[in-house]
Amino acid sequence: MQEYLGTYYVVYYLLIVTFSVLITFLAIPSILHVARTRHLYDDVGHFRKQHDHGIPRLGGVAIFVSFTITLLLFSIVDKTIPISYVLAASIVLFIMGIKDDLSGVNPSTKFLIQLIVATLLVTLGDIRFTSMYGILGYHDIPYAISAVLSVLFIILIINAFNLIDGIDGLAGTTCIIVNGTFAALFLYIGHYELAAVALAIVGAVFGFLRYNLTPAKIFMGDAGSLLIGLISAILAVRFIELNKFKAGVTPEVLSAPALTFAILIGPIFDTLRVFMLRVVTGNSPFMADRN
Repeated sequence: MQEYLGTYYVVYYLLIVTFSVLITFLAIPSILHVARTRHLYDDVGHFRKQHDHGIPRLGGVAIFVSFTITLLLFSIVDKTIPISYVLAASIVLFIMGIKDDLSGVNPSTKFLIQLIVATLLVTLGDIRFTSMYGILGYHDIPYAISAVLSVLFIILIINAFNLIDGIDGLAGTTCIIVNGTFAALFLYIGHYELAAVALAIVGAVFGFLRYNLTPAKIFMGDAGSLLIGLISAILAVRFIELNKFKAGVTPEVLSAPALTFAILIGPIFDTLRVFMLRVVTGNSPFMADRN
């Protein structure tokens, strides 16, 4: 794709961001109107939120629609954009997320669906770690270990973004920083198709932030937070894989695992902290609380 764009490649990637921003920005007023008409509000006084009045949790609908339309449209121009496994996994998590936002889903069901999505990504999409990248002196690992580690990592990142969606603008801002960084790195090393995916989610969330910063008019809900966690996880695995050592070939990115950890340290640390606190207090790690 890059060879056809020539000096216009910057314009192309700016178009991806701009298009996704506009779709989200223009869609949210309609979503707010429907939510108010049908009284589809967040729980009044919900203990995890900053607000004492009902606010719609349907921002994820706009983010999902924007991300999906942007990927589909630009994949017509750039056939290398990996839309099949990305969109399939996104649709499954979106359906569960919107169900949770409207009527609730119990923690065990949420975990099961996340497990299924992560397993399908690993087994069918081959989104997995194939090496230990020299950590503790290990490199290539058996497929079974690779699959288990990859599934656990994907679930961790999905929940990391889901858990930080309790403060106005936090999950959205974190998503923009994380995926904006991945986009810049993928552009720098020449993986333009992955940069396009990162920029599509960045634009979709950026358009949403206008309505989510304090005082928030709408929340992204699980439909949004699960989606941005999923895309962040996929891009993280793909980026880490660039560190793989092959016979006679220098890795595309040295220290990619450490760099990825640095990019995701905020949500990862908060997730591990909350999980440990809940386990210590005898609560389900997936049950919402004030932590």
